[in-house]
Amino acid sequence: MLVVDDETSILDSLRILLRNSGFTPHTAHGGMAGLEALQTLTPDIVLTDVRMPGVDGVQLLTAARERDGDVPVILMTAQATLQSAMQAVNEGAFYYVQKPFRNDELLAILKRAAEHRLLRVENRTLRTEISRRDRQGVVEPIGRSRAWMNVLRLAETVAPTDSTVLIQGESGTGKEVIARYVHELSGRTESPFLSINCGALPEGLLESELFGHVKGSFTGAVKDKEGLFTAAAGGTFFLDEIGETTPATQVKLLRVLQQREVIPVGGTEPVPIDTRLIAATNRDLEAEIRRGSFRNDLYYRLNVISIELPPLRERREDIAPLAESFLTRAVEQRGHPPRSLTPDALAALQAYDWPGNVRELENALERAVILARGDTIDVASLPDTLTERRSEPLVAARELPNPTLEVIERAYISWVLQSSGGQKTRAAEVLGIDPSTLHRKLGRYGLDG
Repeated sequence: MLVVDDETSILDSLRILLRNSGFTPHTAHGGMAGLEALQTLTPDIVLTDVRMPGVDGVQLLTAARERDGDVPVILMTAQATLQSAMQAVNEGAFYYVQKPFRNDELLAILKRAAEHRLLRVENRTLRTEISRRDRQGVVEPIGRSRAWMNVLRLAETVAPTDSTVLIQGESGTGKEVIARYVHELSGRTESPFLSINCGALPEGLLESELFGHVKGSFTGAVKDKEGLFTAAAGGTFFLDEIGETTPATQVKLLRVLQQREVIPVGGTEPVPIDTRLIAATNRDLEAEIRRGSFRNDLYYRLNVISIELPPLRERREDIAPLAESFLTRAVEQRGHPPRSLTPDALAALQAYDWPGNVRELENALERAVILARGDTIDVASLPDTLTERRSEPLVAARELPNPTLEVIERAYISWVLQSSGGQKTRAAEVLGIDPSTLHRKLGRYGLDG
């Protein structure tokens, strides 16, 4: 929730009130600060004063609704008139509240705004799913968890633009699903969506696939070949696992992003391209930069818009709808009658940590459909890894198991943040990472409260 006012005392009191009432407020002092906040935030609700120097509340209302037409904007003013109220409603304000207001009055309005926002998001997601129901080969981005809805909301926001997008997340979290989702919601949906896994090909062959080659440029090049960058003209090109590319390939990719042109292998004439680039990786590219294996200039060119995908273990409420979708698809592909999960089987799916994420869940359901007998799938049809009980003795004559890298990183970030007195900019400097990266990690580890 974005709260904008030019009076610090009002911002402070609203911040306390909203936090105590279950909202997550982000405050901005003045209309210009509010406009700047809208460049980086995607608020569910905007609460703004009307009369502010420079940029007023009505201008902020217009900017917020241009960025997100569904966001409810509530205007506050101490000089309320019928004419100004009508103007606010005509401009698209959700509500117009007069200062001074009672706390319970404001909270009631905000509750209605939150319900309105949730309904709009659910309807929009439902329409998107229905419109794609008949498209074969397209995996729908399924999920209702807060973390997943945040991912979809960001994808929907950036889709109409031509900005380069970097999707980060563990293997199997659905990076290509989100890339396709961005493509389908963009103005390029009638043109091709092409993809390549950069880690699946050796350097020479990868460059030929990316940029094309001219006849005779190497042994076996018996004719000119069009590269994927040009083949995706007007559409979207998805570079999966871009962290696996070599420094030489990275230099050429940087040129593509800077000049919007490619030079085929063995060629001399640049070929202009009109392709939107979406890249993905399961690596920590900032760590790779520090190791010298990834170019920082390429990283900044790729990281115009960053979408971080949460692992499945951090959105367990999505396991049930995902399992239902995979189950339905598996039985339809094999011509089997409909099957359902027993309560115990569903509980086992939800209790498992899914190191392979959504891809592992899909494979487990496909296996279960093959092995199950009858119209239900029970625990016996699931992989053994889901049902094994690893009992640990209370006392052992060996050292405790080593903590995972995530556990160590979470503890270290928490310690640095505390040592910095909660100052995130200072903490990012101590950690040697960008503030945006720290923000992502705080959200991932639940430390941003």
